[in-house]
Parts: sequence; structure tokens; C-alpha cells
Amino acid sequence: MVASFSPAHDLTIAASATPLIAADVGGTHVRVGLVRAVAGPVPDIHVLAYRRYRCADHADLGQILADFRSHAPGARECVIASAGYALADGSVISANLPWPLSANRIRDDLGFQAVHLVNDFEAVAHAAAHIDGSQVLQLTGPAEAPRGPTLVVGPGTGLGAAVWIPVGDRSVVLATEAGQASLAASTELEMAVLQQMLRNRSHVSIEHGALSGPGLLNLYNALCAVRGTAPVHATPDAVSAAACDASDPLAVETLQLFCGILGSTIGDMALLYGVQGGIYLAGGILPKLGQFLIGSTFVERFLNKGPMAKALQRIPVKLVEHGQLGVIGAASWYLQHRST
Repeated sequence: MVASFSPAHDLTIAASATPLIAADVGGTHVRVGLVRAVAGPVPDIHVLAYRRYRCADHADLGQILADFRSHAPGARECVIASAGYALADGSVISANLPWPLSANRIRDDLGFQAVHLVNDFEAVAHAAAHIDGSQVLQLTGPAEAPRGPTLVVGPGTGLGAAVWIPVGDRSVVLATEAGQASLAASTELEMAVLQQMLRNRSHVSIEHGALSGPGLLNLYNALCAVRGTAPVHATPDAVSAAACDASDPLAVETLQLFCGILGSTIGDMALLYGVQGGIYLAGGILPKLGQFLIGSTFVERFLNKGPMAKALQRIPVKLVEHGQLGVIGAASWYLQHRST
């Protein structure tokens, strides 16, 4: 479904298609796709080309979109999924972006007919109905589920969570602040780690204490304190890399804690939001941890909800790369809102 392209070659788009550029803008990377999006009873969303850019390598988002468009001409509109608050003048306020973002400036500088803005996790949730089985790693549950509320969760710079709810031929998205809920401990070690974190603050959120990049590092530092050992890793990537190659036992233990807490938290969310249609795990962290996640206590902890385990066994839980969800979801959001 997704095709990468070489900088030296342009794409030839069928005359009958109306290509759209969809961008998923994060604090570290921008993921951009050329999308054919056709409205109908069953919307047709097909990614024709896809590329990931490092934010630090570019002066602004306009430069990134100009480069992408030079290799994928024909798009007349652009939809941008980004965290932050969109203002009436087309600018976005966000603490995580490395440069200012202005939809109006991008429209004028690049000659788009229109540039649309959507919240990043609202876009991710809109993608839930458009992911096929070849793009996911199944973690537990049946291959298919009935059409119903679908949860999308993504640990990255923070923890994003949204619920996609089908309503007839359309859908609505329930945005949440689930990452700000209190971190819950289920084992003696988790309780000790949480107590360590509570020494410096009165509230430890799920995302701050574990389920985000900064949360993973906080989890590691707290575990080191509990074990009476000085930390040797200074970034979340260093912790996860040392865990995945088994070069540091404390990093391995940290990531095991992360996966267990993730499973327990996802199970709680599934019950709280009445999820029936499935759960997609996205975010910047998880795609790199697929094999570790499979070998962890994630599924055990997900199902550890007493008599509700039977209900959770019926829910597919799948791992999918966040960037693709953002691009597809932005296009899906565009289709729905263009027709309203």
C-alpha cells in the first residue's frame, strides 16, 4: 500500500485521481504522503508515496513540503496533522515543534488551493477504519472484530489516545487526555518505583511516569534509585536500545516494566471506553519494540482484569507504525470534513 520514491524520480498520477498531500508533523519527524482520497459509501484512501523527514534537517515545514511536492507533483490541497492549538490566522501553537507552523504561509508560498489543519491524534483515530492486515503486527485477540468503538493509543513525546466511533456511514472521534490520568501500580516493584517518583511530586501521570519517551527515562531513573544503582543512560533511545540488545540488565528490567504497565493501562482503557472494534498501538516508541513487546508480559497484563478477561480476549490488539496512521488519518479526516 505504501510506496517510497527516489528523489530523482517524479510520480505519474492517473488523470482521474485527485492527489492530496497529507503530513503528520511531530517534534522529531515529519511524515508525508501523497494520497488518493475518494469519498463514497466506503472511502477509498490509497497512499501513493511516503517519506519521513527529520525536523532538525530543515528550516521549516514549508521546506519539507516543497521537497516532497517536487517529486510528487499534482497535489492541489494539503492537510497537516499536528499537535498543538490552531489559531484563526492559520498558525499553530505547540511546545513540541522545532519551528513555527503557519498553514496560511504554506498555502501562499507553495501555491496550494487550500491547506487544512487537524489535531494529530484526531487524525490517527480517523485512520482506524483504513488499516489492512498487512500493515500491522498482531499481539493478541482475533484477526477481525465487529465494527464498533476502536481505541488508538500512541506513546511518543507524550501519550496520545483517542476513540474512533462509527455512527452509520460516518464516524466521530472522542479525543482524550488519558495520558494525564494517574499511573497505577500492580506489582510490588511498580509500587516501589511509583513511590520513588512520588517523592518529587504529588501526582504521577501515566505518560510522565512510564508511557512516553520521557516517561521511559523517568521509569529507568526511578528503577535505578530503587536498586541503588547510578543511571548510565541519558535518553529514552539509549534505554530501549540497551534493553533490546540485552546489554544492560536494568534497561531490560525497565522495558519489561514499561510493557507490563502498557498492557495493564490498555486493558483499563478498553473497559473504560467500551472498545469492541479493536485496539491499535502506534506512537514513536512502539514500532521499534515489536519483538520485545511480544516476549513481554504485555498480553498477560492486558487480560488481567478478573472476569472481564473473557471480554478482552475478543478484542484484537495490533501494533502499527504511527506515521502511516497519521497520514492516512489526515486524509480520512479531510474526506469527512470536506463533505460536511
